[in-house]
Amino acid sequence: MPQDRKLANGDGRKIKLGITHSLYGKIIPCDYGLHLSKRPIDALRHAQSSIIYKVVGSGIIVPHGNPVDKYACSRRKYVAGGIDISDTLRHFARLCALDVIHIWDPPEVVVDYLNTGNEKIRDAARAWDAAWDAAMAAEWASEMKDEDDSVIYGAAWDAAWEKQHKRLLKMVKEAIKKDGE
Repeated sequence: MPQDRKLANGDGRKIKLGITHSLYGKIIPCDYGLHLSKRPIDALRHAQSSIIYKVVGSGIIVPHGNPVDKYACSRRKYVAGGIDISDTLRHFARLCALDVIHIWDPPEVVVDYLNTGNEKIRDAARAWDAAWDAAMAAEWASEMKDEDDSVIYGAAWDAAWEKQHKRLLKMVKEAIKKDGE
């Protein structure tokens, strides 16, 4: 959802809880439709901002992706949310990084930032991003020797992705619940 809480692509209608937007015509994912994802982790791939809504799609619904990670529909009702989850997403990212921190020897400032989220040390911790990316690329390249390895890593990737989905879903539900209190 755009940061201004209006429909994108020149539509401009205001997004509010409880209302349903409708479109008429041929629904084509990525071209014409009201988009949604079943899982927050899938929505991250397509998000235009950190504003999140729980929605219900109806009418014409067209799946998109392989595997399917989003849908375009002709009707979308906004049932909860409408909140900025920037802090939740930063916390989620830090937890994901901590899940794999054992595969390298990070500087203490990185570990401190990941554990605390202390914004005062964020820039110092971020300076290590390039080194981390290079180390990960080198490790991945050295370990991907044949097709059998890619099957093993694919299964590991799927398991890790599912774990992260469950974590993010819980965090998003908590953020929406907290906002509603």
